[in-house]
Amino acid sequence: MSRPTTKSDLISAANANYEEMNSLISSLTEKELSKAFDFSKDDKKKEAHWARDKNLRDILIHLYEWHKLLINWVQSNQKEDNIPFIPKPYNWKTYGDMNLFFWRKHQNTTLEHAKEMLEKSHKEVMELAETFSNEELFSKGIYKWVGGSTLGSYFVSVTASHYNWAIKKLKAHRKNCKSI
Repeated sequence: MSRPTTKSDLISAANANYEEMNSLISSLTEKELSKAFDFSKDDKKKEAHWARDKNLRDILIHLYEWHKLLINWVQSNQKEDNIPFIPKPYNWKTYGDMNLFFWRKHQNTTLEHAKEMLEKSHKEVMELAETFSNEELFSKGIYKWVGGSTLGSYFVSVTASHYNWAIKKLKAHRKNCKSI
């Protein structure tokens, strides 16, 4: 599926990828859930997240924290608080450090709690998206705090695209479990 450029496509893709991700999670075996993620032998998986996330909880928390970033950013800027998407002291060059902060912050979060948190934040993000018109989401220049992009592109990134990232990662983990 191509990247959504309309509100209806955003809602559809976000919900479809969320359901696909949850279906995949439901199909994971106990072995797959209990085995730590290890992509160190795959030369193609060199981005930091391949080493950072060690289990399903880590993935779910990552998604949850990015949902919260979006919600806070949109709601704060609607109140004219004028905050950046990536909170200080981080920025787009150091957001990997922020992701590592999120990872550390949730090392004592249970998988069940992570699932509940993500379910709630997904619902909140989708409800927030519904409050905007197609034009508000996908026309440039509507909100100066969005910069040169569109508000909808942020929603796509933290939902449909991020869920697709999680699906790929979970499938790679499943493949690793089968090859042992």
